[in-house]
Amino acid sequence: MNDTRNEFLPQLFIGENFQFIPFGGGRRRCLGQTFTVASAEFALANLLYWFDWKLPSGDTLAEALNISEVYGSTVRKKAPLYLLPVPYSP
Repeated sequence: MNDTRNEFLPQLFIGENFQFIPFGGGRRRCLGQTFTVASAEFALANLLYWFDWKLPSGDTLAEALNISEVYGSTVRKKAPLYLLPVPYSP
């Protein structure tokens, strides 16, 4: 048996050999990925459920919201969105 566990073999990492990357894609992808997405959705749902969101200026009209975008290597909002959380009790 050829024991090369402790040797670096670069040919193992050429191409799309996902079996050598523990958190890569394919069948051996990161198992925590699904948990992370569910946790993020749960946190966002709680924020939306327990708070009403207001603009700092007190405007409630949609026209007061600047939703223009800036294009580059990524798309982002031209002006950051600042909101004030107001506790909501169902």
